[in-house]
Amino acid sequence: MAWNEPGNGQRDPWNKNNRPSGNKPGLDATLKNLRKHLGKFGNGPGGILTIIAALLLAWLLLSSYTVIGANQSGVVLRFGHYSRTLAPGFHLKLPQPIESVSKVATTNVRSVSDQVRMLTSDENIVSVNFNVQYQVSDARKFLFSTRDPEDTLREAAEAAVRAVVGSHSMDDILTGSDASTGAATAAAATAGVAASAATGVAAVAATTVVKPAVPAAASPSGDTLQQQTRDILQHTLNGYDIGLQVTDVSFQNVAPPQEVKDAFDDVNAAREDKQGTENKARAYASKVIPQARGDAARILAEAAGYKASRIARAQGDTEQFDLILAQYKAAPEVTRRRLWLETMEKVLANDPKVIDGSGGRNIINLPFGQARALPNSGPDAATTGAVVAPSSASSDDAGKEKQP
Repeated sequence: MAWNEPGNGQRDPWNKNNRPSGNKPGLDATLKNLRKHLGKFGNGPGGILTIIAALLLAWLLLSSYTVIGANQSGVVLRFGHYSRTLAPGFHLKLPQPIESVSKVATTNVRSVSDQVRMLTSDENIVSVNFNVQYQVSDARKFLFSTRDPEDTLREAAEAAVRAVVGSHSMDDILTGSDASTGAATAAAATAGVAASAATGVAAVAATTVVKPAVPAAASPSGDTLQQQTRDILQHTLNGYDIGLQVTDVSFQNVAPPQEVKDAFDDVNAAREDKQGTENKARAYASKVIPQARGDAARILAEAAGYKASRIARAQGDTEQFDLILAQYKAAPEVTRRRLWLETMEKVLANDPKVIDGSGGRNIINLPFGQARALPNSGPDAATTGAVVAPSSASSDDAGKEKQP
């Protein structure tokens, strides 16, 4: 059976006509209910004005103050024009729309990251992932100096990174330091070693004048790449006057492109080998130089002692010669004879042979041990090494002087 057959709607399948009829409450009904709740204040012609005044008063009370958080600064606008900046705390203000407050988090550290590919000074391509951390230093400038501060900061940071990377070589960027600084450091270290060696040589040879080594001039820029980027970026932001303070700039990943990564890995391995060799050389120098200084000090002390002994011996010989000269002038013959006897005594003191200058007229008693020490026996042994006394001396005196 069709639902729309005649029957005065009694056959309606949705049974709409059986629902209770009624209209939704309109504005008049709402006002009547409000007057009923307000009592005598809602009756009469001034009831609506009273309601409007109450709502207006509540709106004034709720919009006449603001609370600024501890990490915020409030910028007050009066009819859209800057009025003042509010510090953290509770503040009164004119209600909206006369004054409005924009709150800016000034102590929160914000960050911007990006990845760029750029050319170095030696025309190599390097990929740099950088991160910039910053804070809002001036809330008013942050809100009104530029339309999009974060986008402006990102573009300025990319420009600063390109400026720094473009002024350095690939090796400087991969090592993260200025090559001139490293060269100056190495030159200064070499000069220090040369000065130490010169000091040791001067200690050994006091008469040699050694000029001290002059260290190489240090690089005018000893900052790292990150510090240079931060300085350039902050200078740019100060020129824009957007109220941002850069707190840190970091290069999270600095690497050559993937196409040439293997070649650069080989270069880095060679650089590490070079650094290891230099470290070993410095360690060897640190070990050898103190040892050489000790040897130099020892040789210097021995030379000083030898010098002192030679000078003292020479002075003693001089004084002895002066004494002998005075005696020789007083008695030349006696002094000459005594000098000859003393000299022969020194020469023959350790000789096992006995020389008889008397022609065999004297009897010489030889100790048994000395007699056995004689290598040969016979007439030749007695005449071997015979010493002839001066003609002025008698043979008896010569025989007595030569007996042991």
